[in-house]
Amino acid sequence: MKHLKYIFLSFIICSTLSCKKSFLTVQPQGELTIPQLTSQDGVEGLLVGAYGLLNGNVSGTWGNYGAAPSQWLFGEVASDNAHKGSSNGDQPFMNAIERHAPTSTNDNLSNIWDRCFEGIQRCNNTLKVLASLQAGGGTTKFDDARAKEIQGEARILRAHYYFFLVRIFKVVPYVTEASNGAILPNDKDIYPNIIEDLQFAVANLNVTKPKGEKSRMDKYAAQAYLGKVFLYQKRYAEAYALLNAVIVAKPALVNLAYSDNFDITKEDGPESIVAVENSVGTDGTGGDNGNVGDMLNFPAGTAPINCCGFFQPTIDLANSFRVDANGLPLAVAAYRATPYISDFGLEEVPKNNYVLNTDLALDPRIDPTLGRRGVPFRDWGLMPGDAWIRDASNGGPFLAVKNTIEVAQFASGAAPGSPNVTGLNVNLIRLADIYLMAAECAVETGDLGRALTLVNAVRERASKIPPLLLANGKPAAAYKVSNYPSFPSADYARTAVRTERRLELALEGHRYFDLVRWGVVKATMESYFAFEGTYFDYLKGISLKPRDEYWPLPQDQIDRSNGKLVQSPGY
Repeated sequence: MKHLKYIFLSFIICSTLSCKKSFLTVQPQGELTIPQLTSQDGVEGLLVGAYGLLNGNVSGTWGNYGAAPSQWLFGEVASDNAHKGSSNGDQPFMNAIERHAPTSTNDNLSNIWDRCFEGIQRCNNTLKVLASLQAGGGTTKFDDARAKEIQGEARILRAHYYFFLVRIFKVVPYVTEASNGAILPNDKDIYPNIIEDLQFAVANLNVTKPKGEKSRMDKYAAQAYLGKVFLYQKRYAEAYALLNAVIVAKPALVNLAYSDNFDITKEDGPESIVAVENSVGTDGTGGDNGNVGDMLNFPAGTAPINCCGFFQPTIDLANSFRVDANGLPLAVAAYRATPYISDFGLEEVPKNNYVLNTDLALDPRIDPTLGRRGVPFRDWGLMPGDAWIRDASNGGPFLAVKNTIEVAQFASGAAPGSPNVTGLNVNLIRLADIYLMAAECAVETGDLGRALTLVNAVRERASKIPPLLLANGKPAAAYKVSNYPSFPSADYARTAVRTERRLELALEGHRYFDLVRWGVVKATMESYFAFEGTYFDYLKGISLKPRDEYWPLPQDQIDRSNGKLVQSPGY
């Protein structure tokens, strides 16, 4: 991670303090013991090690896809926003995620389980060694302010790792620094524990970044995260207060450039509230500290970065950006009646002669979100269609944009020899997300006027996105986005907020989790499968069971638990 020391030291420390692939393994003998680490440097190194797992990587770069902080697989491919992409035979376990047919031996499930519990163990080690130091068990202890701050950092990180786990598996064991290696059952709701950690962080972190390092967690991050967790628990009034506290402390969203969120040169700006800091090429690790979780998600073929064709936006997502004559989102039934599919399915001659429809009325956020044939793709040139797509018949005609970087940034922003591993940060919570979470709380607490204001602030900012221009100087679409004139009812407002979340945060890892917590995942996904399945046979006839809101626990963890862990209901 950027701007922090001890990265290599913390890896060595954690590898000797039971930071293994399985949290269930017994604590091994190590060269470094807790007494040897009981110093200020030792604790600080352990804490950085806890931050280090945010990118989902223990060692190497390949194979961290399920644990990607962007949650592109479980948050987007599992939803109506994205296909796995690539070819059918590549990463077949991902096909099972997209089609909601996983087994407990799916390697992507093991990947996020292992990485999150690795992060949790690192947090627990930090807290344990800190307590020993402060109790007089080592060299000079921290002053009380820094000790509380370290606890706050470690506990918000622990809450983050548990939140990722509970959204996916629902039933997970809760392991703390006091567990002493015991194998614990997954027989209770751990949300109260997550909330307790976040409440401690809110109370003990300052609004300034610890140690002046912008990559660390602060009070705003803790407030935002706690507000998000309260929202998941439908504790709307409590969430609303926390989210509003962040909103009033930050600059007005309408004055912040939308594109800055996906620009490697504009990272850690005022819209970034909770982010995973990625770094490449300057810390001696090559790409290990980069955005390894998204390394498959670049175009293929003749594209400037051509690995590996995964993570392709759906036809349904592309059409969700269409607008009516007033600049408001088209209803789902309306855009599905006459869908825009680019050059998908055309025979050779008409495909070669394809001409972009520049009269299509679109929300301008479409092009910073997904690549379309005939439209400029960052500074890479015009997106040529199939030449940049690994298998259009499997993934469709569109490409993801937000996770990519400019060609001009390759030298400094991509790992040496691995341009598909970049230093682009991953925003876990950004200010627009907070506006829309607060708007949701406002709807559910009866404050429709405030909800309207917040949603329209997001849309007004979107209206300022410069249009993409073609070589002839004309816009690539009839771009338009307008404010809602009113929210006449709670149902209308609720639909508007949910639609806005999809448009604003598309491909950022939120969608499937939103559908689950709204209680609409079955209806939404089955309707989507019926539509998208007209273009992709592998999606035809899929129906969701109650179990499909969550995923099965990794079988190897159940096998190692000696009966303590039980499988998720329905699997």
